[in-house]
Amino acid sequence: MATSVSASIALTVTDLKQWNYCRRIPFYTYVLPVDHVRTYKMERGKNVQGAIEALERRRRLREYGLAEGERRFGTVLRSERLGLTGKLDLLIVTPGACFPVEIKDTEGGVRANHRVQIAAYALLVEEAFERPASEAFVYLAPTDEIVAVTIDKEDRRNVLESLVEMRRMIADERFPEPTFVRSRCTACEYQNYCADIW
Repeated sequence: MATSVSASIALTVTDLKQWNYCRRIPFYTYVLPVDHVRTYKMERGKNVQGAIEALERRRRLREYGLAEGERRFGTVLRSERLGLTGKLDLLIVTPGACFPVEIKDTEGGVRANHRVQIAAYALLVEEAFERPASEAFVYLAPTDEIVAVTIDKEDRRNVLESLVEMRRMIADERFPEPTFVRSRCTACEYQNYCADIW
């Protein structure tokens, strides 16, 4: 599969996360824009985010395994080359590297869609700050756990390939298959539009 990125269709890091969660969500966003219902989980996530950010300001950097660094909350990142934008929950900047941090109100550890999201942020951070971002963190709010994520070549390739595939789907206006994890569908804001799985 080609890994070159045509940036003609601007996408967000959230689109990448959704693409790896259920490919129909970007379809409903870009190809067939429809009204959707904000779910309880979405509203709760916003509230948890604010509370965690306040606590995070008091957290010691050594809990990330770092001796020094500057915290930057809500860092907006953009790459013309990738045609990608995003707003990172937290960025820790040190003299030699940058460390993206995403806050998740979820149980069950770091999932594939979280991993592609944090890898996309790593690519954006490296371009913007011209420093390596080969390690990132996911803060799992329910368990108060910080999980270190090494951003490897496979993660970077997954980001680039997902961008290509998603843009191809949008350009072709092709209706994707639903996620194979049907439990995701029960609380989805787009469930009313997927009559083929109900």
